[in-house]
Amino acid sequence: MSRNLDLQARRDAAFARGLGNQLPVYVERARNAEMWDVEGRRYIDFAAGIAVLNTGHLHPKVQAAVAKQLDAFSHTCLMVTPYGIAVELAEKLNRLAPGPTPKKAIFVTTGAEAVENTIKIARAHTGRAGVIAFGGGFHGRAYMAMALTGKVAPYKAGFGPFPAEVYHAPFPIAYHGVSVQQSLDALEHIFKYDVEPARVAAIIVEPVMGEGGFYIAPPEFLQALRKLCDAHGIVLVIDEIQTGFARTGRMFAVEYAGIEPDLMTMAKSLAGGFPLAAVVGKAHIMDAPAPGGLGGTYAGSPVSIAAALAVLEVIEEEQLCARAEKMGALFVDTLRNAQKSLPAIGEVRNLGSMVAMELVKNGDPHQPDPDLTKALVKQAAAKGVVLLSCGVYGNVIRFLAPLTASDEIVREGLGQVIDALTELTQPVAAAGVARVASTA
Repeated sequence: MSRNLDLQARRDAAFARGLGNQLPVYVERARNAEMWDVEGRRYIDFAAGIAVLNTGHLHPKVQAAVAKQLDAFSHTCLMVTPYGIAVELAEKLNRLAPGPTPKKAIFVTTGAEAVENTIKIARAHTGRAGVIAFGGGFHGRAYMAMALTGKVAPYKAGFGPFPAEVYHAPFPIAYHGVSVQQSLDALEHIFKYDVEPARVAAIIVEPVMGEGGFYIAPPEFLQALRKLCDAHGIVLVIDEIQTGFARTGRMFAVEYAGIEPDLMTMAKSLAGGFPLAAVVGKAHIMDAPAPGGLGGTYAGSPVSIAAALAVLEVIEEEQLCARAEKMGALFVDTLRNAQKSLPAIGEVRNLGSMVAMELVKNGDPHQPDPDLTKALVKQAAAKGVVLLSCGVYGNVIRFLAPLTASDEIVREGLGQVIDALTELTQPVAAAGVARVASTA
C-alpha cells in the first residue's frame, strides 16, 4: 500500500465520517503554487486551501513575520492583555473597507464566526430578528451560518431545526435564467408573505457566490440591495470571506458595485494560511453590542495578526490586485479557447482570478453534469493538479490559484486540466493525440 493510501486508511479510522477529504493526497511540503505529497509527487495547487493562499504557500514575508512573532509570544488573549499589532491591523482594515463612514473592527478565528457575529451586531443595532440570505450562498457550518447557507446537501441535511427568522431569496444568475429583477421581486414577496421589513435586521450576500458556483452579483443588484436596506433600516452585510484580499482584482469584490456595506466579513486569505477572521463595519453599528458581547479566547491570535500584516504588505508591494486581473484573463482565455472543442464546458466566468468553469450535458445550462465534474477533479489530480468543485448541482470547477503563481505554472496546470477533460469526454480523440505524440 502507498504511503498516501496508508494514511487515508488511518485517517478513515481516526476521523469522524462527516469530516471528508476530497483527495487521498497527503501533503509533506508546499511553496507558492506547488505542493509535494508524502510520496514525493508534485502538484500544482489550483485550490489554494479554498481561497486561503492568495499570497501562496509560505510566502517568505509571511513566514518571516510569523517567526518573528513566535520569538516574542504566541498567545495572551486579546481580551485580557492585548498587543499593538492587533490595533495596527484593525486600523488598516478599517481604512481599506469601502466607503467614507468611520469603521471599527473585531477579530475572530473563522469565517463562520465572523458571519455569526454580523448577525449578533445587526440584531443588537436594530432590535430586530429577521435575516435574509440567498439561495446557493454559503456562510459556514455554525448554526446561524448553516441557517443562512442556501444549500441543503451536505451542509444542512440532518442538522435541523435551525434558528428561526431566516429567509432565502433567489440569487440573480443570468446563465440559469434568474434576472436581477426576479431576485428583487422575490425580496418583495418575502416582505409581503413572510416578514415585514420592520422586523428584518440584516440582508447578507456574497458579491461573488463562493461554494454556490462562483456566480457574480451584478453591480446593479448590490446597488439595489443598498437602496432597499437604506429605505427600511436594514443592515447590509457583505460576505467577503472568499472574495477578499485581491482575489477579484480589487481588495474587496464589493468595490465593483461602488457601494458601502454596513458590515463586512473577512477571513480566508486575510492571514496567508493562518486562522484569522474579522468583521469590519460602520462604527456606530459595530458599537451596538455591550462590552463582553463579542470576542473569543483565540480571537485575534498574535501569530495570525502578524501574518495578516505581512499579507497586506505583499498585496501592495507585489500589486496582486493587478496580478489577479492578468491571471484571470489567462485562465479565461485558455478555457474559452478549449470550450470551442469541448462542448461539456457550458460557461466560463470570472471576476479577476475567481474563475469558474461550469460543466453541462449537451451544452444545456439546465443539464448540469456533476459526475463529469467529480471525474475531472480525480483525473486532474492524477495528472498533478489540485482542483475544487462547487455549485448547487456540483457541476462547477472553481479555479483559485495563488495570485503569486507564475504564468508558466498556470499554463502548465491548465494544460493538464484541459487534457484531463478531453480524455474524459473525447477518449477516442485523446487516444489518437497520444498515439501521434508517442510516434513523433
